[in-house]
Amino acid sequence: MTMLDPGATSKGPMSDTLPEKDENGGYASGGWKSGDGRLSCGYSSFRGKRAKMEDFYDIKTSKINGQSVCLFGIFDGHGGSRAAEFLKEHLFENLMKHSEFITNAKLAISQTYQQTDADFLDSEKHTFRDDGSTASTAVLVGNHLYVANVGDSRTIISKAGKAIPLSEDHKPNRSDERKRIESAGGVVMWAGTWRVGGVLAMSRAFGNRMLKQFVVAEPEIQEQEVDQDLEMLVLASDGLWDVVPNEDAVLIAQTEEEPEAAARKLTETAFSRGSADNITCIVVKFNHQRGVPEQTQQHLRLSAEPSETQQSSKPDAEESQQKPVADPQET
Repeated sequence: MTMLDPGATSKGPMSDTLPEKDENGGYASGGWKSGDGRLSCGYSSFRGKRAKMEDFYDIKTSKINGQSVCLFGIFDGHGGSRAAEFLKEHLFENLMKHSEFITNAKLAISQTYQQTDADFLDSEKHTFRDDGSTASTAVLVGNHLYVANVGDSRTIISKAGKAIPLSEDHKPNRSDERKRIESAGGVVMWAGTWRVGGVLAMSRAFGNRMLKQFVVAEPEIQEQEVDQDLEMLVLASDGLWDVVPNEDAVLIAQTEEEPEAAARKLTETAFSRGSADNITCIVVKFNHQRGVPEQTQQHLRLSAEPSETQQSSKPDAEESQQKPVADPQET
């Protein structure tokens, strides 16, 4: 299997746009904007009603062979937090080092997911723990978006105002997943909900050594070209999706201009609707207008302006609402 390229010194520095996890894991939020203003994101992570925080998240930016890349990830741990934390620490770093990341992103993502799973299992082989984790990631390479999913976290987009899921939850009662598990010699049974071997309520995951023959870490990957209709990306753990439908998530996020405020509102909404789980989400907004050269933007504004008589009675609302754009901090 073609995997990591440890000597890839031609790759640019990777910037981790997030602060460290807060000490008690109770609540964290933040945001970031690209230097050209075309991309902005915000995140919100809340322990909620759970005694422990097992959700992790990651946002990284880099430039590889002159190509700008952005990576967003949600990792929801179960049976402990070690698997989710391992993914935050290693998954995107491993992907960046893959020799075919830019030329064949789908292959690189699939191989990196499975190799990182093997690395985690190896790191835990002398322990008695059997942690597991989901991973829902969105990788932006130029104008191509790759969404990869393992488990029941989820990624959706808003395109021309419509909520479209770019991942399908890996549940044991999904007909194709049930067939795969049973073909491998496993069983799916009801124990409060559908579970693999009567134990795990998802059909794919990182870790989970005891069920690894059936609960694989092979991701399902969808590709989407970024065009003018693509407005927003929302990634979240099932603490959100259990109580907030896809359409609601888009409508709620659209009420806030800043993605950090949108992410905070989504976690607060999930908690108020009774979510009993950790709740973590990332909101990414595509600001296509910001990417147009300034001369073109000025032309668009002038062509959209009202006549002289109308101008005297209506102020330019667009100019009054413009906000400065912050650059990401390189590390």
